[in-house]
Amino acid sequence: MEDLKERLLPPKVPKPASAINLRESSYRSSAFGRQPFHGVDVMGLKKRGQGLRSWIRVDTSGNSQIIEVDKFTMMRRCDLPARDLRLLDPLFVYPSTILGREKAIVVNLEQIRCIITADEVLLLNSLDNYVLQYVVELQKRLTTSAVGDVWQSDGSDLSRRRGGRNFDNVFGSTSPDYLPFEFRALEVALEAACTFLDSQAAELEIEAYPLLDELTSKISTLNLERARRLKSRLLALTRRVQKVRDEIEQLMDDDGDMAEMYLTEKKSRMEASFYGDQSVMGYRSTDGASLSAPVSPVSSPPEIRRLEKSLSIARSRHESMRSSESATESIEELEMLLEAYFVVIDSTLNKLTSLKEYIDDTEDFINIQLDNVRNQLIQFELLLTTATFVVAIFGVVAGIFGMNFEIPFFDDTGAFKWVLIITGVTGICIFSSFVWFFRSRRLMPL
Repeated sequence: MEDLKERLLPPKVPKPASAINLRESSYRSSAFGRQPFHGVDVMGLKKRGQGLRSWIRVDTSGNSQIIEVDKFTMMRRCDLPARDLRLLDPLFVYPSTILGREKAIVVNLEQIRCIITADEVLLLNSLDNYVLQYVVELQKRLTTSAVGDVWQSDGSDLSRRRGGRNFDNVFGSTSPDYLPFEFRALEVALEAACTFLDSQAAELEIEAYPLLDELTSKISTLNLERARRLKSRLLALTRRVQKVRDEIEQLMDDDGDMAEMYLTEKKSRMEASFYGDQSVMGYRSTDGASLSAPVSPVSSPPEIRRLEKSLSIARSRHESMRSSESATESIEELEMLLEAYFVVIDSTLNKLTSLKEYIDDTEDFINIQLDNVRNQLIQFELLLTTATFVVAIFGVVAGIFGMNFEIPFFDDTGAFKWVLIITGVTGICIFSSFVWFFRSRRLMPL
């Protein structure tokens, strides 16, 4: 996984030669005199008055080129409706989607927006590093698989010359690149999206944990604002990861959608049926009877007609059973592929869920701390209010003795001392009574 991150993540990887060639080819004008692309992101760029878009085309051999086609030509070329091409439009923000159609697979995973057919991959031309890294990685894998196929074919020829058996046919293919072209392209797209989301989750974890630990020790407005922004980023990333996970899970739960995505098998089946029809027509045309002459139903014996009918029924049943078995095997291959990346994206989602739970625990801890401080302030305010009430008693006594009337008590020189003592003792008794009442009601800690 670390090697894969080094290959796909742009900050630490130098730009490969093929990516530079793609970028330079996007700058050059085409042979028809069109204006070259300038050094801006041409993803979603349309030619004025022509409605053309620039696409990167990668074939099964790993060769890439820049093509410019309009929307309707792309719809006819890939047999796609307009709403599927709208998912790839960079002017609109759509969630991650993987759609299997009759002749193509529409992939919208983060920055990777492409159309995968049985013969080619079409990406919207962009100067985004992730798109260029996807093209480079796809070319590398296709080139490696092509070399493996050549080596395997040479080995099989040698074994046939020696009269030995081909154990790959007995025990299955031992090549690691046994998947068809569309699945390999889909695998690279899933790998790039999962790695990108996992790297963002790792960066968020590196930033989040020190900030939350600092927030628990020092609650300030700046730290709270940083935590708020961090939580917003976490929720946005969690929604993106959850959408990719749900999309993969939805594909794994629907066998029909997975069978629809096996483009190579459908293409070979259509070609086989086409060539079979042509061979049947040629056999009939080269038959002894003339095509222009009317054919009487009595001319051919009924036993031969029944035999031909039974043979055609048996052939159709055999072909349907063979196609169902191959479809089941292809579904198993695709299901294993999706399951592998489902585990990866589910692990990323678990990281984000753990981080969100840590943020929620930190918020609960901060709220507990604030509640504790608030309770201490309320207790202090209660004691202060009680003390103010006791001091007010002295004011009442002073107000009474400050009246302008004459009594014999004023003539005693020691009366003032006794007034202070009695008032102070009374205030202390009242204050102690309030404190005892508060503690008995558990309004203050014991």
